[in-house]
Amino acid sequence: MNSALFGRRIYRKISVIFMQLRTDLALEERERYGEDIKGVVYSKEEKEGLEIEKLVIKSERAGQLIHKQKGTYITVELPSLTDNFRDTDKRLVAIGDEIKKLLPVHGPVLVAGLGNMEITPDALGPKAAKGVLATRHITEEIARSTGLENLRTVAVISTGVTGQTGVETGEHILSIIKRIKPSALIVIDALASLNLSRLGCTLQISDTGISPGAGVGNHRTEINEKTMGVPVISIGVPTVVDAVTLASNLLNIDDEKTQRELISQVSPKGRAMVVTPKEIDLLVDRAAKLISLAVNFALQPDFELCDLISLL
Repeated sequence: MNSALFGRRIYRKISVIFMQLRTDLALEERERYGEDIKGVVYSKEEKEGLEIEKLVIKSERAGQLIHKQKGTYITVELPSLTDNFRDTDKRLVAIGDEIKKLLPVHGPVLVAGLGNMEITPDALGPKAAKGVLATRHITEEIARSTGLENLRTVAVISTGVTGQTGVETGEHILSIIKRIKPSALIVIDALASLNLSRLGCTLQISDTGISPGAGVGNHRTEINEKTMGVPVISIGVPTVVDAVTLASNLLNIDDEKTQRELISQVSPKGRAMVVTPKEIDLLVDRAAKLISLAVNFALQPDFELCDLISLL
């Protein structure tokens, strides 16, 4: 085996065991492991001023190497959501097109906002869900009489978190899926990144589902096609960086003993800690609006954005 490749793999194992470097972004896992990975296809394009990178994991082995499920991961690099966001319409269309590519053409869709509305970095899901147009309650007669007969059937929920409801997020969603039988599920959740520079500047879309709470080390039942019985498209923006991960990257630590000491200092008494920007309120509000409008465009392609906004 190539010694450099072997060294990278050993370092990665040490990092996972001792540093618990956590990221929800497939692109960062690829960058961390190495760009030449058998079974992973990478491509990049620019659309409406946005850099869009696509990562397709084609084999189980490749997925194990970079700790991601087999499937498609689309990463959109954004101007900082805390700065002025111009040319919004064109960018929304570009993002909406990427979401639409992963959705079945026909059938009702369930949209679920995951997270805790009471904690700002975790409020992205429920805030975005509030901006998604729910249409399942609109009867055919009303739709015809109001010129909305081309609206796709959409149901929208915010799940809350287990600590508030006593119900696992996956259990909550699955019970609704069994009742309304959607053709697909869209889940929206806040993500964790390896780098501060990606907070509020990156949007990930995936067809592999999501593990609620994984970004902050609070793993719950995975929400994917296998557990839900329908295709699952996940959408998220990173809002936090794990404190141990941040310290490791800033100090460029690779010594095992120092890693152990760092964990005890950054995570006192074993408590996981995360870092978030001071302007997190603005970041989450703008990210939620961006995602909700892009989802609306993807679900209702027969309508102009201005018409969708007027319906909200």
